[in-house]
Amino acid sequence: MAEAAARKTMSEFWEEHSRTATVEEMMLDSSAEVITQMEKPEILSMLPALDWKEVLELGAGIGRFTGHLAKIASHVTAVDFMEKFVAKNRQLNGHRGNTSFLQADITQLELPGNSFDLIFSNWLFMYLTDVELVDVARRLLSWLRPGGYLFFRESCFYQSGNVKRNFNPTVYRMPADYNHILMSTVDGSEREGDTVWGFEIVMSKSVQTYIKLKKNQNQVCWLLQKIVRDRSANQGYDTFQQFLDNKQYSRSSILRYEKIFGHGFVSSGGLLTTKEFVEMLSLAPGQSVLDIGCGIGGSDFYMAKNYGVEVLGVDLSSNMVEIAMERAVTENTSLVQFEIGDATKRVFGENSFDVIYSRDTILHIADKEELLSKFYAWLKPGGKLLITDYCCGDVPWSPHFQEYVRQRGYILHTVPKYRKLLQDVGFVSVRAEDRTQQFMDILRVELQRVERNQAEFLQEFSEEDYHYIVDGWKEKMCRSERGDQRWGLFYAEKAAEPGTRSVSGVGPLIESRAAGESRPVD
Repeated sequence: MAEAAARKTMSEFWEEHSRTATVEEMMLDSSAEVITQMEKPEILSMLPALDWKEVLELGAGIGRFTGHLAKIASHVTAVDFMEKFVAKNRQLNGHRGNTSFLQADITQLELPGNSFDLIFSNWLFMYLTDVELVDVARRLLSWLRPGGYLFFRESCFYQSGNVKRNFNPTVYRMPADYNHILMSTVDGSEREGDTVWGFEIVMSKSVQTYIKLKKNQNQVCWLLQKIVRDRSANQGYDTFQQFLDNKQYSRSSILRYEKIFGHGFVSSGGLLTTKEFVEMLSLAPGQSVLDIGCGIGGSDFYMAKNYGVEVLGVDLSSNMVEIAMERAVTENTSLVQFEIGDATKRVFGENSFDVIYSRDTILHIADKEELLSKFYAWLKPGGKLLITDYCCGDVPWSPHFQEYVRQRGYILHTVPKYRKLLQDVGFVSVRAEDRTQQFMDILRVELQRVERNQAEFLQEFSEEDYHYIVDGWKEKMCRSERGDQRWGLFYAEKAAEPGTRSVSGVGPLIESRAAGESRPVD
């Protein structure tokens, strides 16, 4: 009964706001034309390749995106539950021979399974109750082909459009609510052994058009992929992201780490090492930086404020990114944006960034060579790469270290092997430095500080949290002193275009799985 009443209310709401079938009415904003000009290319740039793909567009409205999707895809099925919107879309795009139009309520829509390569939804889920959204998510998963994608965009937290509303039944969820509902959705009807199909996040980010035009970060997009779930590969969780957010990087554990590393930081040395390493990059105003494993954004805010660069911070942990976005409100800079994303699945154009920066993240990645190859392609000619990462000593390792690596699921290399990987994918001016002594010095300072300020720490965190930090830091020091655990700093460049000279910006250094999370790795 509750869902039936909700559908009736939503229908009445859109009957009121679909009388003229204009873009202003559909977007509930008097500035819709201006917004559309900037927003449309931004939204389309987030989609996977659509050449010769089957697309289902839900909440298609008057066809703001239908025509553009149809230009590329082999076929588009455009669905909306308001008759006037469907009629306007047919009027605008009916001449296309590869587009079908359906008037239907998504909660009642029945379509064959495994029919589409992409499902595209723009402002739809916020007009569904939680119960309806759970059911719709299952439908979407079943309609997608294996490996297919779901793209959706919603207004979160509060209203964005400025059109007056006599009543507003819209559900303004938090991004975490969508993450929970969609990532918990599984389809057991297509089993592969003991596994099931589910969604895996590729990226989630705020729409930059709304930030630039309205200083509004509540317009959020997601790109999810239909994959086979294998709990055994993710420490008993359905996805690696769920492992991160529920186990290793819960919100409370992130704030606990921040207490040790300093405000805004969850990586070794905090602001001190950030200043040192960023200085090596010779950043200049207007440059673009990609931070893989951005954590809660401290390094990104530092680079933007002190060097005037534009920074995109990417992290797989939704808890990390949500905290970073909260901090962005008070940091007062439009040069930094964040997204939840898996760097192993994320797609950027070639020659997109001047700098790629990553702190203690790539230890989670099995195929490091493939990821480094992506970095190489994404960098502009003459672009720079700076990485710090957990490394290891030569085998044999101690049994204690072997068990530690196994439990964490880390994939570690020696510093020389890391250097060779960078060279093998094409980087030049490669430098590799074993910074383990610096790492141990940092650990000692941090340990002394937390022990000295135990009473202050316990005002915010538990006794268990205190011992977790103290014991964990001591164990890291022991592993490093034994030579099992190492910490590496790596700098490399993409060769400049012929006829230009590459300027390193750094002096000589002493040689010696899912991605996207900056780590206070244990």
